[in-house]
Amino acid sequence: MTRHGRRPEETTLTVWQVVELARHPNRPYSLDYIRRLAPDFIELHGDRLSGDDPALVAGVGTWHGRTTMFLGHQKGRSLKERVARNWGMMHPEGYRKAIRLAHHAAKFGFPIVSLIDTPGAYPGAGAEERGIAAAIARSILELFRVRVPIVAAVIGEGGSGGALGMGVADRVIMLENSIYSVASPEAAASIVWRDNARKVEAAEQLQLTSRDLLAMGVVEEVVTEPEGGAQLDYDAAARVLDEALHRHL
Repeated sequence: MTRHGRRPEETTLTVWQVVELARHPNRPYSLDYIRRLAPDFIELHGDRLSGDDPALVAGVGTWHGRTTMFLGHQKGRSLKERVARNWGMMHPEGYRKAIRLAHHAAKFGFPIVSLIDTPGAYPGAGAEERGIAAAIARSILELFRVRVPIVAAVIGEGGSGGALGMGVADRVIMLENSIYSVASPEAAASIVWRDNARKVEAAEQLQLTSRDLLAMGVVEEVVTEPEGGAQLDYDAAARVLDEALHRHL
């Protein structure tokens, strides 16, 4: 039994309702959690090659008395910020920034906390021209090579390779109303049936909920959210996430 008096498997939500909660516009994003976990967080920028990517927030902060490297997708709250952060869809520069800071963490012995919340990597022509596939592959490889503890948490959407490029970790956990999948339900419906109107059916077939992934052994723990969802109580959501991350790290 959790501190909220129920287990994640006891939810009565449908799969599609979970998808909608994972995408809720008021759901806490990475910075909402990071600023509560590490109030002295200092953001670091740039891939030291071609630029910065606002879709990824990254930096250091003191967490449980230890300097920690935080990485997290950031979707943006207002329309202006969402455009600036590309709705949390990273470009190659974002993955290269993550690699750079992961090695920085390894150099100084900082543990890494990675917060995943993205519909996927950006599929635009510019990202393709600058090597998005290679950047994701390199991020996966380099995170395997890093010799410091890494814990990743899916806090909203865990979409496709865009999430996987940030999801290599010693332990992976998920918030109760988050999703993690090889493709979005809409994309899967379009690919399989040529009809994205079948997105609800696709969501059910993808087995993308936290309960599904825990049962398959993909994640180590499902973190129970405050009643009604994390969007209703940021502080309570941050507390349970903090406890879970600390247990696994």
